[in-house]
Amino acid sequence: MRFGKIDFDYAADLAGRDPAADGPIYMVNFMKYKTVAEYRGGGGDAISGIEADDKYAPVDVLKKIGAHVAFHGKVVAQGAAGEWDRMGIVKYPTRRSFIEMQDRPDFKEKRVHKDAGMDYTVIVGAFSAGPHAPLAPGRYAMFDLSASSRSVSPSNNTAAFTIEGTIIHDDRRWSSLTVSWHDDVPSVPALARGGDRMVVVAQAEIDRWSDLLTSP
Repeated sequence: MRFGKIDFDYAADLAGRDPAADGPIYMVNFMKYKTVAEYRGGGGDAISGIEADDKYAPVDVLKKIGAHVAFHGKVVAQGAAGEWDRMGIVKYPTRRSFIEMQDRPDFKEKRVHKDAGMDYTVIVGAFSAGPHAPLAPGRYAMFDLSASSRSVSPSNNTAAFTIEGTIIHDDRRWSSLTVSWHDDVPSVPALARGGDRMVVVAQAEIDRWSDLLTSP
């Protein structure tokens, strides 16, 4: 893959999960784009990586398989400057549905734009660490991803997730994700790129966490 390494063991787990043990999964995407999109064979328009990803946007395919965009937004602050451009989170009805989507012809048609525009990405599979009260999301969401397990008490502006795998990775492995909402851009700690923690703040363009976290 051009923009990350596939964890084939996790992919096999997603594809082969016993239906009785399967269920909803959030795929959390940390995304960095090329300055100029690079289409295979030199085709395609002279557009930016972000514009290419806008062409990708497989919302119609997601709808067909029962998946929902939980969050999408532009990164406005982060612990390691310049590491990420956007955050995108999709709730899939099952793990298997995420894998099966990759072979759909309508998805493959769109994926050429992602291949052209994406510089690198990390995609983690996450599930809710416990029951959540109704959320009151703010304008900004802060994603705190850690290689360590953490105990976080959910509230009306904080949600906690357990990471079960990293389907596309950069050799790092993750254990927990905390998402918190803020009306203003929160301060973030300065972090070294490539470390065992990432903190990213994104301004919400789509935010359906509240509905999706409190539904089956």
